[in-house]
Amino acid sequence: MNLNDLSSLMERRRDRGRSFELFRTDPALANLRWPDDVLRDFLFDHGDHGPFVNDYGHLELSAITWTLETIPTADFHTMPTGESEAGLIEHFAQHSVHWVTVRPPEVGRHWEDHGTWLRPPLLIDRRLLNPANSGLQVLEGRTRVGVLRGRLREQLHVAPRHQAWVGRP
Repeated sequence: MNLNDLSSLMERRRDRGRSFELFRTDPALANLRWPDDVLRDFLFDHGDHGPFVNDYGHLELSAITWTLETIPTADFHTMPTGESEAGLIEHFAQHSVHWVTVRPPEVGRHWEDHGTWLRPPLLIDRRLLNPANSGLQVLEGRTRVGVLRGRLREQLHVAPRHQAWVGRP
């Protein structure tokens, strides 16, 4: 099953204004056994976003196992995102203070107090996209990773490690 196979579910979510709670109980998703955070960010929020579908629509969703991992800050310095939105992380990095201030106040407080994001982003093992690739790619959370890069450049408080949901084969 891939994103394209879920197009009718995405239409029902959009057309009927389905809540996440109802969305997550759909039988089409039962076999995935993904954490709610991943279901929400990957499928509920982005499952019908054009550039996202262009980059990840072919993935065999049931072949992905998600774990919450701790990733060193240095790994995020050059981590790419999907081809359709290349350059977006850098755009967010150039205006990192702005992207924090337009979020709820607790997001900014968390960056100041902990030097990291409030909610872990989604990263994907690039071998899932192409077996010849290696490393991780930002699947969802481009703003968060951009803010991290911007804070590093601006010499603001950044933790040495960050939690992220990582999808692996």
